[in-house]
Parts: sequence; structure tokens; C-alpha cells
Amino acid sequence: MSIKVLIADDHQIMREGLRAMLEKEHDIQVLGEAEDGRMIERMARELLPDVIIMDVAMPDLNGIEATRQIVAELPGVKIIALSMHDDRRFVLNMLKAGAAGYMLKDCAFKDLAKAIRVVMSHKTYLSPEVADIVVKDYVSSTSPKESSAFQLLSPREREVLQLIAEGKTSVKIGESLNISVKTVETHRQKIMDKLKTRSVAELTKYAIREGLTST
Repeated sequence: MSIKVLIADDHQIMREGLRAMLEKEHDIQVLGEAEDGRMIERMARELLPDVIIMDVAMPDLNGIEATRQIVAELPGVKIIALSMHDDRRFVLNMLKAGAAGYMLKDCAFKDLAKAIRVVMSHKTYLSPEVADIVVKDYVSSTSPKESSAFQLLSPREREVLQLIAEGKTSVKIGESLNISVKTVETHRQKIMDKLKTRSVAELTKYAIREGLTST
């Protein structure tokens, strides 16, 4: 039986290249492609893939939040992050969100194909560079005083923060999340209070540093 795969990446050439290579594998079937986190969420619910190849930095809803939401709703789906980012925060937040693997985009295709088969056997697959980051984090252990957006903010607040950082207006954010402008403004104020920030510029810097957006 073929392994059913979805691809999520905001670069069309990346999606098409991955699809072309994956479709040459006798035991892998590509169900479709998504260009952002919200699209991959919808497709996951509709198509029920076995594995999702997930970019981390995507517009509207980043790969970390998309992974968290998909895994919560569809725990049987295995997600492999495929990213250019080897920053510790991106890696650890993606794994904490429920990803079964994390690969860097400079990896060989044969390693990605191997990762797909490994996670299907209920194991974790990390590229060597990523494994080194995880081991170092385990050895050093995070300081209890260090707080990230994933500890301080609710899932909805993180979604709002990403959209603010991407330059969306309150009206556009409300439309995207199906909430009122007043609710958006309430979230914005709570976010600024929790993060002790005073401007959108400071919020944007924080969102980029935390891996919520790459804008």
C-alpha cells in the first residue's frame, strides 16, 4: 500500500520539485500541495494523508502552528519539517508541536524518502545537524527563566501575532480568523501586555525571533 503524502511549502518551485521526485518512488503517492498553513490544514482534514512534508516559515499560518493543530485533530498523521532554518528555536518548537521529523532543505532527496518511511514506522527522523541541536539542548537544558511565545501566548494569540507581523490590518486578520475587529484588537492588546511590547515593530521583531514568521 502506498504512503499518502501532502506537501506544504510557499515556494511553487519547491513543491513541484518535491512532487516530481516523490512520484518516482514506487511506494509513495502525492495527494496534493499547499502553499500556506491554513491550506494544508484544510487538505489534511479532507484527504487524510499518512505524511505531510511541512515547511516551517509560511504565510498566514506558519508550519509550527499548522503542525500543532493538525496533530491535535489528526494524531495519526506524521509530519516532517523540511526547512532552511536550523535555528534552535525553529527546531525545538516544531518538534514540541508534534513533528515526527525535521530535515534541512540542503539534504539529499534519498534522505527525505528515507525519513518518510522511518516516520511511518512510528520513529523520529532528524537530519544530522538537527540531531546535534536536539542533543545539545538536552544536555544544556533550557533555563527555567526562558519563556517563548509558545509558553506565554495562547494558540489564537500566536495566530494573531503572526498576522500582525506580516502586516495584516485588523480587518484582514478578522476576516482570516472569522472573528470581529474588536476581538482582534483585544487579542493585540493582550499580546502586547504579555510580551511587554509597545509597538507593532517590536511585535514583528519578537515574532521573527520566535519563528512565528520569517517576514
